[in-house]
Amino acid sequence: MRIVVARCQVDYAGRLSAHLPLATRVLMLKSDGSVLIHSDGGSYKPLNWMSPPCTVREGISEDGRPEWVVTAAKSDDTLRILIDEVLHDTSHDLGVDPGLQKDGVEKHLQELLAEHPASLAEGLTLVRREFMTAIGPVDLMCRDADGLSVAVEIKRRGEIDGVEQLTRYLELLNRDPMLNAKGPVRGIFAAQEIKPQARVLATDRGIACALVDYDALRGMDDPEHRLF
Repeated sequence: MRIVVARCQVDYAGRLSAHLPLATRVLMLKSDGSVLIHSDGGSYKPLNWMSPPCTVREGISEDGRPEWVVTAAKSDDTLRILIDEVLHDTSHDLGVDPGLQKDGVEKHLQELLAEHPASLAEGLTLVRREFMTAIGPVDLMCRDADGLSVAVEIKRRGEIDGVEQLTRYLELLNRDPMLNAKGPVRGIFAAQEIKPQARVLATDRGIACALVDYDALRGMDDPEHRLF
């Protein structure tokens, strides 16, 4: 990555035209071919940019100032950067980035609840994670203390779409005589946050809602889960 702090003016031409008057800005040239222009305030987003792949040609303008012309590979878009003064210019090899590792997302919730299914309902035990149906996998297939099958759908934020998804799973699962041999397959909708409309819909369809305390599951506190 190359980072340049410079007094510059920027003109973009493409589907529209945009102009940044002369000011001090940060220019970033990334190894993936993208070029980004940042100011010191206003937003984390760049003021202007060119997405990869693109070509950067450094030269001299007609008035003798350094000029960068950034050209998109797949369009006629151009970004013209006229540099009045360079205050800082450095390059760094950042290496291969391992990617963003999010904490508390659905995959982690699923892993933790698979280890502690009884935190959702007393006597609940895991049968299988990612139990496949004709329309997709149920996050957890469990069995309750009475031996009845229980399908668990897990979300970070529980909304109506999640309830509808679990409803469709339950309709299919209840057609399987192996799963409903002892009684209907019931559902649990588990999330860190459940929207009121989703809770109302779930209750109307006989689906239990479980608020999940992610930190508690990780052992930071005593688990406290409530069924509504």
